[in-house]
Amino acid sequence: MLGDHWPGIQLYYPPVKYSPSLGVYEDLETASLRMKKHAHDTHAHTLIFDLEDGCRQKELSRELLRKELPHFQRNKRKVTIAIRVNPFRTEEYEKDMQLVRDCADYIDAIMLAKAGEAYGAAEVRDLSNLLVGLNSRITIQPIIEHPKSLKIAPDLMQYSTVKHVVFGIHDFSKAMGIHITPEHWTEELKYYLNMLMFEARIAGKGVIGGVETLIGSSSMPEKFVEPNDVRRWLDLHGENESRIVYKHACQEAAMGLTGKQVIHPGHIHLCKVAYTPSPTEIAQKIKILKAAIEADALLGGAIRFEGEMLDPPMFGKALQTLLRANALRALSVDDAQFAMTVLQLMPAQVIRENWPYGVIL
Repeated sequence: MLGDHWPGIQLYYPPVKYSPSLGVYEDLETASLRMKKHAHDTHAHTLIFDLEDGCRQKELSRELLRKELPHFQRNKRKVTIAIRVNPFRTEEYEKDMQLVRDCADYIDAIMLAKAGEAYGAAEVRDLSNLLVGLNSRITIQPIIEHPKSLKIAPDLMQYSTVKHVVFGIHDFSKAMGIHITPEHWTEELKYYLNMLMFEARIAGKGVIGGVETLIGSSSMPEKFVEPNDVRRWLDLHGENESRIVYKHACQEAAMGLTGKQVIHPGHIHLCKVAYTPSPTEIAQKIKILKAAIEADALLGGAIRFEGEMLDPPMFGKALQTLLRANALRALSVDDAQFAMTVLQLMPAQVIRENWPYGVIL
């Protein structure tokens, strides 16, 4: 009923990267050492290994992933592994699929670049059929990068292998001829993001937000988790880039997005706290739900709570906060059990209205 964990904050991690200081690309050994040093200790929910636009050394990158992906199973910190593959039925896509066959046990999600642009929803259908024969646990995250893809978004989301879709803001804006800015892209693409959110909500799927290109030089310490503390740090130590990234992440979270992509490790915690309900907020929502249950008003009626009149829609939002925290791996065992208790007091239809991401048995 609670559903799987969400993609959350997804960090793009280059398998084999260019070294500006040396003026050459890494060799296999250097890339392997870098991955062991940084990737295994990431605080991101998801690691994205990009084999498409961000990858110049594709063959060497695939060789690196064959070597390194099995080691993530022994990582104490559970991190989701996503592979961004090349567009459907291209030569590089076929090579990517061989990697997927070889490493299916170590991959959690396939991000399909330029989904549906060439062959429509059949791309997701065929990829789904392939994955069923390899590892049925692997999900597909179609990347909406063109108005063609947005138009057929309901068709792309009809498959059970698709739990979340990605809004590829940079390719999408290029295809539309919209010149977005790093500071205001959330407003400049708001109409199209709302369209995608609308279709995803009907289909019971999640949406992963846009990747930020602004990069600052400071990182917020992980001890800051409450909104007031975050704003204080941003005022005293944050740069303009950090403030903009945090603002965008808060806007996306308020819209109900289930994940966000970042390209810099310094953005991980900043976006995490924007997306994840704080401990104070979780405690507040639990108090509201307990008051509603005590007054027998969970499914009908109203209560007065701290100077405010609350009724079932507000109780539903309080429950959504707990379920969101659980989906982002930020809910304690006891609080998750309480959320389950609340769900068990609700009819199936009410659960679906409040939380389309789980499965009602």
